[in-house]
Amino acid sequence: MSEAKTALVTGGAGFIGSHLVDRLVSQGFRVVVIDNLSTGKLKNLNPAATFHHVDITNKSVVEVFQREQPDLVFHLAAQASVSASTKDPIQDSDINVMGTLRLLEAARRCGIEKFIYSSTGGALYGEPQYTPCDENHPIVPLSPYALSKYVGELYLQLYHRLYLLNYTTLRYGNVYGPRQEPHGEAGVVAIFTQAMLEGKQPQIFGDGNQERDFVYIDDVVEANLAAIERGDADAFNIGTGEKTSVNRIFESIQSIIKYRWGPEHGPARPGEVYQISLDGSKAARELGWTPKATLEEGLGQTVEYFRENVKAAR
Repeated sequence: MSEAKTALVTGGAGFIGSHLVDRLVSQGFRVVVIDNLSTGKLKNLNPAATFHHVDITNKSVVEVFQREQPDLVFHLAAQASVSASTKDPIQDSDINVMGTLRLLEAARRCGIEKFIYSSTGGALYGEPQYTPCDENHPIVPLSPYALSKYVGELYLQLYHRLYLLNYTTLRYGNVYGPRQEPHGEAGVVAIFTQAMLEGKQPQIFGDGNQERDFVYIDDVVEANLAAIERGDADAFNIGTGEKTSVNRIFESIQSIIKYRWGPEHGPARPGEVYQISLDGSKAARELGWTPKATLEEGLGQTVEYFRENVKAAR
């Protein structure tokens, strides 16, 4: 690169965003991060990135765009909890719809090259009519979260038609790996790992037979990098195509850590899909992306990270 391109990452102090920032920095990009630190952490933030402590729902995001003049935008900041969205759909929409729209307006006015949007394959398709779901599967949101992420996709399509804004949408499975928050709900791998390492009993909501498509963080980062040059004006599933039960995740982590007790079970949560996996063959064809990490490798690396963190906290 003659002059380093500027990549702006929303949610760049968060789980997925901070890993993406690390890779962009290592690839020679000038990286700008917008994060309100509601779930992100400064310790995750690459020191080479320029940081703006700004909420995407705030008008000041426009000033950040004007000052930094990004070439690329990676939009990862979100309200990402299904249960929080069912409790407060308005807040969910404020962040995921209005926040995204504010970013799109800022991006359009700056004349960016591309907007890469993180969406949800895990929630968008509802209870699947077939698995693995491809991108043509009917969209059946079961929660305000799934609906708000889809509305973001529709705005991207509209901005492409109206303003020729270039974009790629990435629909993730259940992303897991180092730096994931061991609180809340989405990060079942992180929650189980942290609890077991601390000698606490993890809770499984429902019977544990619900199945998800678990995709490792490094693979998700690679999908974002692939989308810089490819996949224009289209949406792609980013998953493994494999269904793994929550019970199996528990048992795998239990085996790695040598944790002796079983889980406790709580009630199933409303709005959650029971089983899902994503067909990533379109991403393989058009983005040149395929997942590399096996579940065993990914879980092993995740446990190692949490082990170090638990030690450091003592």
